[in-house]
Amino acid sequence: MADKSESWSGLSDQEAQEFHQYYMQGFILFVAIAIVAHLLVWFWRPWIPGPKGYTALEAVTTVASNALPFIS
Repeated sequence: MADKSESWSGLSDQEAQEFHQYYMQGFILFVAIAIVAHLLVWFWRPWIPGPKGYTALEAVTTVASNALPFIS
């Protein structure tokens, strides 16, 4: 019969705790980077329009259409 003290992963309790510690550190780092990235994108172009709507995007399209002939 199988030993009852062995886990399904085959890791000892100490190894599982060490793996969990590194996994949580990586997860927290990933979430922190994602939050910073979302904030930067929000500052660049908010998802919810302000009182004037998306009129700020008209300037971006004008600049892009004027710059496009120089790129191609």
